[in-house]
Amino acid sequence: MAQDTEVTTRHRLPVRTLVAASIGNAIEWYDWTIYATFSIYFATQIFPPENATLALISTLATYALAFFFRPLGGFLLGRFADLRGRRTAMMVTILLMAGGSLVIAALPTFSMVGWLAPVLLLLARIAQGMSLGGEVSNASAYLGEIAPPRHRGRYSSFFYISTGTAVLIASVLGVVLAGTLSDDALASWGWRVPFVLGGILGLLGLWLRRAMPETDQFEANKSAAQKIRNPLLVTLREHPRAVGQLFGFTLLSTLCYYTFFSALTPYATRSRGADPFDVFLALSIATLLFVLLQYPMGALSDRIGRKPQLLFWSGATAILVVPLSTLVGPAFWGLLVVFGVGLGLYTMMTSLAPAIMSELFPTEVRGLGIGAWYNLTVAVFGGTAPLMIQWLGGAFFWYVAAGAVVAFLTILTLPETKGSVLR
Repeated sequence: MAQDTEVTTRHRLPVRTLVAASIGNAIEWYDWTIYATFSIYFATQIFPPENATLALISTLATYALAFFFRPLGGFLLGRFADLRGRRTAMMVTILLMAGGSLVIAALPTFSMVGWLAPVLLLLARIAQGMSLGGEVSNASAYLGEIAPPRHRGRYSSFFYISTGTAVLIASVLGVVLAGTLSDDALASWGWRVPFVLGGILGLLGLWLRRAMPETDQFEANKSAAQKIRNPLLVTLREHPRAVGQLFGFTLLSTLCYYTFFSALTPYATRSRGADPFDVFLALSIATLLFVLLQYPMGALSDRIGRKPQLLFWSGATAILVVPLSTLVGPAFWGLLVVFGVGLGLYTMMTSLAPAIMSELFPTEVRGLGIGAWYNLTVAVFGGTAPLMIQWLGGAFFWYVAAGAVVAFLTILTLPETKGSVLR
C-alpha cells in the first residue's frame, strides 16, 4: 500500500534546494564558456599582440592547461566532500570560481606588465580548473543523494537547467556585445564585462548555498569514508567497471559540450566565414532549446530508463555529427540547424548525468570516484577540444563521431538503474 501511495501521490520538487545545488555548476560553466567564446577578443591583450594567431593559440593553450588541474580538484575536493560533506565542499568550489573570474576581469594587459599578465591568467584558470573539478562531482553526488529513487532523473535535470541558463546568459552577452561594440572596444575592455558578471553571480550562489541541508546518505556513511585508505586505489580495485563506464560515456559528453558550446564559435567565425553575431544568435536560440528540454528528458529517463536514452543519444550523434558539420558556414539557418540538433540530442545525456554518475559508485567514495575519473576524462578530451578543432579543421567532426561509437559500446554494458536505490 505504501508503494502505491508513493506512485499515485504527486511528488513536490524542493526547487530552492535544487537551484542552490545546481547554481555552482552554472557559474562554473558560465565562466568557462565566456573564456572560450571571448578568447578571440582578449588574446592580444594578455599575450604579445604582434602575432594574433600565436596569441590566440597561447590563450587556448592556457584554457587547455587549466583542464589538467580538474582531476586534482576532483580528487582533493571529492575526497573532502566524502569526509566533510557535500555542502561544505560546494561552498569552497564556488568561492574559488568566483575569485578566479574577478581576477581575470581585473587582469593588467601585456603592454602594462609584460609576461606577468599571462602568468596571472594561468593562476586564475588553475584555481577555476580545480574548482570545477570538485563542483561537478560534488553537485552530482548531492543531487543523486537527495532524490527519491523514482525521481532521480527529474532532480538531475536541474543540474543542466541552471548550467544551460548560465551558458545562455553568456551567449546573449556575446550577441549584445558583438552587436553594440566595435571589435576594438571588445578587445580593449568589452571582454571584461562578462567576467565581472561571473564574479557577482558567484557571490549570489554563495548566499543561496548557505542554508542547504547536508544529505542523509553522507551523514550515514561518513564514518565508512573516514576508514578508507588510498581511496583512489579503492575505486580502481573494487569498482573498475564503473571507472571504465564513466570514462566511456564522459568522453562523448565532453566532446559534445565543447563542440557545440565552445569550439564551434571561433571555428565558424575564423575558418568558415560566419558572422560573429549570427553565431552567437544561433547558439543562444539552441541553448534555450537545451534548457527547455532538460526536465522533460530527465522525467523521460525516470519512465523509460537511462540506458535506452543514452543509446539513442550516442548512436544519433555518431551518425549525424559529420553531416551537420557541412552546414557550418555564413548562412544563419545552417548554423541554427547545427546548434539546434547537436544540443537537442545532447539533452538526452545531460538531463540524467548526475543520476547515472551517482549510480555508479557507493556513497563513501562517490565524490572522489566521480571527481577523479570524470575530470581526468574531461581534461584529456575537453581541454584539448579547441586546439583539436583548430588543428584538424573539418576532420574534427570525424573525431567526435569516433568518440560517439566508443560511448555507444560502453553504454551497452551499463545496467538499467531507473528507480534503483543508491548504494
